Amino acid sequence: MLLAIISLMVWDFYYESKPAGNPYAYNIENLRKVDESEICYKKVGEINPQIEAPYGIAVDDLDQIYVAGKDRVKVFDKNGNPISSFEISEQARCIAVSPDGDIYLGLKDHVEVFDLSGNLLMQWPQINESAYITSIAVEDGSVFVADAGNKLVYHFDQSGILKNTIGEKNKETGFSGFIIPSPYFDLAIGREGQLWVVNPGKHEFLAFNKNGDLFSSWAKTSMQLDGFSGCCNPGNIALLPDGSFATSEKGIERVKIHSPSGNYKCVVAAPNNFEEGTEHLDLAVNSEGQILVLDTKKGVINIFSLK
Repeated sequence: MLLAIISLMVWDFYYESKPAGNPYAYNIENLRKVDESEICYKKVGEINPQIEAPYGIAVDDLDQIYVAGKDRVKVFDKNGNPISSFEISEQARCIAVSPDGDIYLGLKDHVEVFDLSGNLLMQWPQINESAYITSIAVEDGSVFVADAGNKLVYHFDQSGILKNTIGEKNKETGFSGFIIPSPYFDLAIGREGQLWVVNPGKHEFLAFNKNGDLFSSWAKTSMQLDGFSGCCNPGNIALLPDGSFATSEKGIERVKIHSPSGNYKCVVAAPNNFEEGTEHLDLAVNSEGQILVLDTKKGVINIFSLK
C-alpha cells in the first residue's frame, strides 16, 4: 500500500498536466484598450520633420516648433512650414528655447547654445564622464538640466555658470534622492516659476524652488489610467497653460492629462495611436493648449487639440 501511495505521488508531481505559461503574469493587453469616453483630445495635425533619430521637441513663445535629432535641428512655424535647419555635432537628447530665442541643446554630457541660424553661441564644459542629460528647461535667466547619469538637476545661469545643485540626498529633510532605473528623467517649469521634476522610480512629481528646496509633491502608482506603473514612469511631461500635466509613458504607450494636484483627468492619445514598443514620446505644449507628441519610432510630430 505504501508503494502504491508513493507511485501516485510521483505520477501527480511529474505527469499531472500543468497550465502553460506563467499563471501570475499580468496581461497588459487589457490595459492597452482605452474606452472612447476617456479620450478628451483629438488629433488635428501631423508634421514629418524628416530628421534622423528625432528625440527632443520644444515650442517657443511664437509657437514655432523645434525638433532635435542625431545630427541636426529643424525649426517649423505652427503650421509645419520649415523655417530653419542646421547641423549639430552629435545626438541631441533634449532641447529648449529661451524667451530671447536662443536654442539650448542637451547632448550626452554637456550643453550647447545656438541661435536660429545655427550659429554656435556657447559650448558649456562637460559635466563629468557619468553625465547623461535627459531634459533641459530655460526661464528668466535660469537653465535647469536633468542628469540621469548622476541623478541630479543642475541650476545654471544662461552663461553656463552653476548656481546650485538640486536633488542630493538630505538626511535632515528626509529626501532620499531621485530613483532613476533607466534614462528617463524629465523636468518642466511651472506657472509660478517652480521647477517640477519627475522622480520616475517612484512615479512621483516633485516641486522645487530655484534654491533647490522641495515644497510640494504628488505621486500615483497604478496599472490603471489614473496612475503610472513600471520601473520608471512617466517618461516625459509638459505643462499646460492651466497648470495641468501632460504625461507620456513607456511600456504602455499613452499620453494623459493630470490636474495640477495630480488627479487623473483624461487621455490625450491611447496606445493604439502608437506602434507597440515605442518608448520615447517627447511632449510640448503651445499657447493654444495643443499638445505636440514626438513619436520617435514613426519619426513624426502628432498635434492634439481638446475635443
